[in-house]
Amino acid sequence: KMIKVLHNNDCSKSRAILEFLDENGVEFQIVDIVSNPLSEEELRSVVKMLGSTPHEITRKNEAFFKENFEGKPISDDELFVILQENPQLIQRPILIKGSLAVVGRPIENARMFLD
Repeated sequence: KMIKVLHNNDCSKSRAILEFLDENGVEFQIVDIVSNPLSEEELRSVVKMLGSTPHEITRKNEAFFKENFEGKPISDDELFVILQENPQLIQRPILIKGSLAVVGRPIENARMFLD
């Protein structure tokens, strides 16, 4: 099954995963979440596949997040909108295979996911 990689090209960890997949002969499709942001519905679906919450996939250490949202109570619904509008705040890379997904950092996560 083709693996989809939710990717941010500004992220070295994200680029490293593409290299890792390439080196291991894994077929994959890149979804650049910055230039092609996911819809809110797609984000909800990914979070569900991860068995996660939007809070768990938010990069809360990003300056943009700290400046705008730190310390404010944010509901899951509000956070889905924030992530949809600010895809740089989404943990990456996220690998998707069928109905399963995993955050590909550290790289061991990706390795286990592929086995």
